Amino acid sequence: MLSKLLALFKQDQPRKRQGNTNVSKKNAPTKTHSGKVESTRIGELGEHKINIQLDQLPKDCRHLSDLLLPNHKSGRGYSQIDHFVISPYGLFVIETKNYNGEIKGGRKDKYWSVSNRYKMYNPLMQNYGHIKALEAHLGEFIAAKYISMISFTMRCRFSIDPELRKIGSDELIVYDVELYDFLQRKIARLKSELSTPIFTPEHVDAIHAKVNALNITDPKARAEHVRLVQGRKYNG
Repeated sequence: MLSKLLALFKQDQPRKRQGNTNVSKKNAPTKTHSGKVESTRIGELGEHKINIQLDQLPKDCRHLSDLLLPNHKSGRGYSQIDHFVISPYGLFVIETKNYNGEIKGGRKDKYWSVSNRYKMYNPLMQNYGHIKALEAHLGEFIAAKYISMISFTMRCRFSIDPELRKIGSDELIVYDVELYDFLQRKIARLKSELSTPIFTPEHVDAIHAKVNALNITDPKARAEHVRLVQGRKYNG
């Protein structure tokens, strides 16, 4: 697995560092103006690296990717979740970011900065909204423990609260190539803290089935969601 990730990481590097490459895959248009690097290919490679790692998780875990779930509390009516991991000891909600530069920010800051030049909405707050959306749909699993994880590419460097890199935290900032390691360590930590698993294998399957059934796959609905997200970003 490591050799595959390293090979993908090499592909993840832009051939030329020209103009502004500090754009995320989900918020950037496919076609960019002259002087900007298209982010679609970089984003696809990043998602592939994540999926390779998630496929290596223990058999008692299940995962889903690229979810679009109904969320009546969102102004757009949906929540888009990059990756969702269901383990017997906790639920992991993973947001991926494809920025390039120094990432600065704290838990309570509304905005984080990228190389002191660009602002991004605090990804922990963004992911908190995703978690609340899942909680609304999974109310019967009241004992569920949610862990928020934000994955950045190796093109970033972190200037963040050190606690967000410690496995004891339920909010974690990681590099994409180390996601599997952090997931394994966090699951082991939760297992050591609990006398019995939170979820039985039947619970894990039930959560997977319910969230998968809620996922909106209609291309028109997804395209409209992307349009609204981009409109919010570029129109302020």
